[in-house]
Amino acid sequence: VSNYVAKELRFKSTGCGRPSFFTALSLICFTVPLFAGSLSEEIPAFDQATGDGFLRVATRALGHGDFVEVERLIKDLTPNDVAGAAVKARILIRRGDYEDAEQILTSAVEVDPIGEAALELGLLMKLVGRESEAVASLRPILAAARNQRTDIELLRLGRAAQALGQYRAANQYFRRAASLAPGDPAINTAWGELLLEKHNNKDAGRSFQVALSSDSDWAPAHLGVAQSLRDENPSAAIEAAKQSLKIDKTLIGAHLLIAELAYDDGRSKVAEASLGQAFEINPLDLGMRSLRAAIAYIENRQDDFQAEVRRVLSINPQYGDVYRIVGAQVARHYRFDEAVTLVNRALALDPDNSRAQSELGMHLLRTGDEDAARLVLKRSFETDPFNVITFNLLKMLDAVEEFVTIHRDNLIVRLHPDEANVLGEYAVSLAGDALETLSNRYGVVLKDPILIEIFPRHDDFAVRNVGLPGMVGALGACFGRVVTLDSPQAWPPGTFNWQATLWHEMAHVITLHMSNNRVPRWLTEGISVYEERLANSAWGRGMEMAFGRALNDGAIIKLRDLNAGFAQPQTIALAYYEASLVVEYLVEGYGESVLHELLRAYGDGLDTDTALVRAANINLDELQEEFTKALAVRFDALSRALRALEINELLEDGDHIQTLRSLALNHPENYELQRDLGQALYGAGQLDEAIDVLQGAAQLVPIASGPNSPHALLADIAIQQGRRDQAMSEFATLLDHDQTGLEPARRLAALAEETDNAEYKVLAYSRIATIDPFDSGPHGVLGRLAVERGDYDNAILEFRLGLATGPIDTVVAYTDLAEAYLLNRQTENAKREALLALELAPSYERAQELLLRAIQ
Repeated sequence: VSNYVAKELRFKSTGCGRPSFFTALSLICFTVPLFAGSLSEEIPAFDQATGDGFLRVATRALGHGDFVEVERLIKDLTPNDVAGAAVKARILIRRGDYEDAEQILTSAVEVDPIGEAALELGLLMKLVGRESEAVASLRPILAAARNQRTDIELLRLGRAAQALGQYRAANQYFRRAASLAPGDPAINTAWGELLLEKHNNKDAGRSFQVALSSDSDWAPAHLGVAQSLRDENPSAAIEAAKQSLKIDKTLIGAHLLIAELAYDDGRSKVAEASLGQAFEINPLDLGMRSLRAAIAYIENRQDDFQAEVRRVLSINPQYGDVYRIVGAQVARHYRFDEAVTLVNRALALDPDNSRAQSELGMHLLRTGDEDAARLVLKRSFETDPFNVITFNLLKMLDAVEEFVTIHRDNLIVRLHPDEANVLGEYAVSLAGDALETLSNRYGVVLKDPILIEIFPRHDDFAVRNVGLPGMVGALGACFGRVVTLDSPQAWPPGTFNWQATLWHEMAHVITLHMSNNRVPRWLTEGISVYEERLANSAWGRGMEMAFGRALNDGAIIKLRDLNAGFAQPQTIALAYYEASLVVEYLVEGYGESVLHELLRAYGDGLDTDTALVRAANINLDELQEEFTKALAVRFDALSRALRALEINELLEDGDHIQTLRSLALNHPENYELQRDLGQALYGAGQLDEAIDVLQGAAQLVPIASGPNSPHALLADIAIQQGRRDQAMSEFATLLDHDQTGLEPARRLAALAEETDNAEYKVLAYSRIATIDPFDSGPHGVLGRLAVERGDYDNAILEFRLGLATGPIDTVVAYTDLAEAYLLNRQTENAKREALLALELAPSYERAQELLLRAIQ
């Protein structure tokens, strides 16, 4: 029996034949050889080189995907042409002709046991799971390191050391090779691949860029760039992968990357086509077959999954990575418990697989089992201390171990010690309210506790989620039973509303639970943003104007492409809001129960069309038609007001206002013209006319916010004119539409203090405390307002929060809290707080009086 797979699975360079078992995916049929350059190119004359010289030329041809040149170089090989044999074997390995490659390499290694053929043979043996033979082939290369001095020799040493898991040595060899040939694309690409393996994507990207700066047609470097960007910027990664394929269409890694990212976005036909192309190149490729296994598993095609796994293990019986890769893909679809099971199967096959151990640790963290995660991550780190993700996760767990843990009902909330006294009061209460509200609305009973961890540093939050700093734009994450969040102190005050984010993530807890973690992203994100708006009218509204403009530009995402919109930086914000509008439309048109039924349908494994038919008796195309019509009606006035105009008039300094006035008169429904005219009139001191124009602009787009919005400008004018009540009304209106509006809240607070307006004080200071709970001032004001209205429980809460945030006058803060306790008939607590005040200021009469009253 062959060590590999039957000969009929071998690569055929032309034709469209395929093995009978291959039924899951249709193949792309090529009419030209895959491993061929442009046959019309004139091939320059070349004298057959030997040794390093030959390798340089052949490696360059391979890097450019020029297989015609490679074939020309190796056609007249003699048995002693070891370097040529290595290059020929490399081509055979890329095709899946492993047996033929082994025969060629074995003969070549007999001639030179430490040369390029020995390296390729060792790598091939690792590929097919013959580890002891791999070591036997690779170790002699490293044993001869002392006599290896050229850049090509050092590159060979680096690759051998990497294959043997000697990562520090590999890094040193690559560095030395690069010092001899700084711009060499092969060296810098290999170095980048080492860094990429250790998840050091930033430095890896730099290495690939160095390679491309020397040779912009080095296809493997373009692929490396793609792989370094895949998590941070998927759309850019796809473009880089496509660029690599323009140069060398046989790069299986590029086809697999495109397939994986396309499948993540719900573009299954693109994924199928890319996998088909990979199959044509090498039907034995382990990564390709593992990805096919993953897709079969995700789609609940268990027979196909098992068949693919058997095929992989027939090529390499020790290839536990097949289960690791399936687990990673399953985790990308939120099914973390299953990912844990799958990666444990990987480790049963390959117990020392440090990457599988690291990924298992990540999956366990996402299920909330931090103790088990720590154990497996430690084992991974002992085997491979250079994996950046493993190191980061262990460091993060050490930090989280110092967090304050609060247990309440079905919640476990962990907070940084410096923040626990403040956020503990807010976060636990808000999360509990969200869980109760949403559980009741969706008819869900959660049995498992929900773990919530809030981080004061964004990079710590990012590491908790993905093992690496970054996650630009992300503020919260939910994995089902685990929620992670940036704290208000992770960003400048006014940057985001952490309470809206927490509510959003708690909605994910419900939707993931109801769908058995199978809900598509468009629906779970849409429900979360929709639930934000239900919870607070100011939440989940920041994209309304941008959406109106997108309607005008024809840039609304088609529903079939909505999932993919979340993977594109330029469309992700639009995708969130549009998804919430789809959810809102479904509820208004079909009732709230349609969401419940949709989630359950996904949980039963149905696709979107089938789930929609079951839940609402409508397919996706019909929903698209209805939704498009509904958007046109709902956003008609807003989109007309925001329609861009082609204006040819020049706005000269001398007649700027007059020109604007004329344009605004001709286009009374254009928001930007009306707003710009009002702003110009305000700047010119023509306040009465400015008020009329800005009020008209505000009617056109009532939701506009920001310092240059009509309501903000009207508030400024009202302050100048001494109409403080009107100014407060304008600021209050702004806050209705701006969930992060800190500056208008502070200005409203100042006016409310001047006018002693209790209603606006509560509104303003509550908003400030919500956005920036670590500002002590608002808590004191809110506490005193609560005392005035007899709400002593709330007063105690606010005074305690004020103390926890470090008030300007600690004595007064203790005394305020003592008074609230006394009014609430908690005399022992009142005594304690009064004594604390007197310890700091023994002669403070108010504290003395309160202490006497508490004693009596």
